[in-house]
Parts: sequence; structure tokens; C-alpha cells
Amino acid sequence: MRTVGVEEELLLVDPESGEARPLSAAILARAARDNADGKDLFEKELHEQMLEYATAPQSDMDDLGREIVRCRKEAARHAGELGCAVAALATSPLPVSPSVGPHQRYQWMAEQYGIATREQLVLGCHVHVAVDSDDEGVAVIDRIRPWLSVLSALSCNSPFWQGKDTGYASYRSRVWQRWPSAGPTEVFGSPERYREVVADMIDTGVILDEAMVYFDARLCRNYPTVEIRVADVCLHADTPVLLATLARGLVETAAREWRAGVEPAEHGVSVLRLAAWQAARAGVTDTLLHPETMRRRSAPAVLRALLDHVGEALADSGDLDDARKRVAHLLARGNGARTQRELFRHTGGLRDVVTECVRRTLE
Repeated sequence: MRTVGVEEELLLVDPESGEARPLSAAILARAARDNADGKDLFEKELHEQMLEYATAPQSDMDDLGREIVRCRKEAARHAGELGCAVAALATSPLPVSPSVGPHQRYQWMAEQYGIATREQLVLGCHVHVAVDSDDEGVAVIDRIRPWLSVLSALSCNSPFWQGKDTGYASYRSRVWQRWPSAGPTEVFGSPERYREVVADMIDTGVILDEAMVYFDARLCRNYPTVEIRVADVCLHADTPVLLATLARGLVETAAREWRAGVEPAEHGVSVLRLAAWQAARAGVTDTLLHPETMRRRSAPAVLRALLDHVGEALADSGDLDDARKRVAHLLARGNGARTQRELFRHTGGLRDVVTECVRRTLE
């Protein structure tokens, strides 16, 4: 059974005004003082209004769900001790002037990329799925490319930007694409070619190192995993469990295809970008590009196609029935973008949207 881990970036906000607050350094220091086992749960991020955590690898999805809730509550506890709150929002609905952290790396990025760095207060969810080798990992990356936009659509949770409705379900993903190394990739074919591409990118001097290779899916530098990086941080804690379930299914399905000699789909980067744009625009409320045909189909039809595609792998891991139920529940309830817009229509104020999302983050 492949293990899965989740990284989430949380927005630090004032619990009364809903405005983003630059308190990550203070929260990290407080968490470190309270850390008895010496293992840091939280990590610094580019902007001081962000706090990141990573779960331990899990084989059982129920255990992963409990770990996500625990980590969110720990983040809320430490933030609360400083008069702050955490919200699983992929952008700040209210206007914000992000502050770049003092780390030398972040200052280099601010100098190199200018306003693109200063505006990158966007918060994502990354899913790590274990692979047996770099050969398997690159084979997986090549074969999951067309399906990643569907995971993005499920996660959409950033309709507001600087106090306005953007018209997108995931505006975070559009801001993220401003990084020069972000987005989908062509088929690599081998670990050697993958490493060659990464080395060529670093040698240009446009990016600093391998950590700045922001592919939609990449080999993790520190762990034997494929890291899938397309999702918004999700408002409801059950959504990253669904993402992790489907991601593991995609990785296992792709690995089986590779071993069986099934070649990757030939969709080019240009079409994959269009699929990602459509997912960001519509979420699960309209049409998506079907990963096999790259033509418009209803979101429910595309989600059924995804479940069919990974069905054998999910059945073997015992996750198929649960995945079907979670997809049906998400379609009925909507993703975070729908929830935020419904809250805004009900309350008429983005401050109220944020404060209610603080509460829902911990449900």
C-alpha cells in the first residue's frame, strides 16, 4: 500500500476583522518552544501571513483525515495564543499587502521576480504519494498529466482577490502560474531526461535551485515520492482526504500502466494549460476538459471518468466506495469557492466570509 502525505498552507488572519496578519515567525517560535520531541510540525513560507504544516505519511485514509484535523487544530492553538486565527483559504478575500519573509532565499526571489513575488500570497495543498524508484516516479508523472486539472477543479477555494470576486473558482492557480517554472510538463520518458531538464532550468540562472522547479507534479528532493502540486488549500478538511485518495489512485494506476507498457497520452503542454485554466475558471460547477479527449464535458461526467480510470487501484486499496461517496458529497455541497460565494451572498461582507471560514477550517 502506497503511503500518502499532505502539506497544507494556512492563512493567518485577525479573528475579528478577517484581515491577514504577518505573524508566522512568532507562531513558529512559539511552536518550537512547545515542541517536546524536537520534530517541527510547522514550516516558514514565502510570506509572513502564511503557515505551512506537513502530515506524517499515512497508509489509511481515515488516519490521514484525523492527522489533517489534528494539524489544523494545532496551528489554530498556536495562532490563538498570539491573538490570531488560521483559515484554510487559498487567497485572502480581503485586501492585503503581503510581507515577504526575511530569509535570504525569499529576498532573492523578491529581487528576481519583483511584483510577482510580492503578490504570491496564495496557499496550496500538496499531496505526496510514495513511489518505488525514480524510474517509476517519472513514469507516473508522464501518465498522470491529463488528470491533474480534475484534482485542481475539486479543490478550488479562491474566488476572491483583493476584495473583489475574480470570476474564477481558483484564482490562486492563475497567480501561481506567474512563476516562470510553474505548470504542466511535456512527457519526460526517463529519469535521465527529467534530471537533464531540471539541470538546464537551473543553469539558466532564472531559478535558484531544484526547489524552485514548480512543475504540477515532480519528484520530491527529500523523500521517495511524487509530489502533486495543483490544488488550492481546501476549506473543508475532508476534501484533502479525497484529493489524497484520488492522487494515490492515479499514481498506482499510472505505475501499472507503465509496467504493462502503456504509453502516456500525447496531450501537449498547450492543451494541458487550457485544461488547467478551465478547471480554475469553473471548478465543479460547469464544464471541464475531459482528460482523454480534451473536449468539454460536464464536471460530474469528468469526475465519473476519473473514478473509472482509477477504479481498479482504489478497489484494491479498499478506497473505491469511500471515494465515490466523497465525490458525490463534494458535488452536492460544492467546493470552497462555492461555499465562500454563498457566504458572501448571505452575509454581504468579506469579513464575515473569513470569520466563518475560520470556523469551518476546524470542523
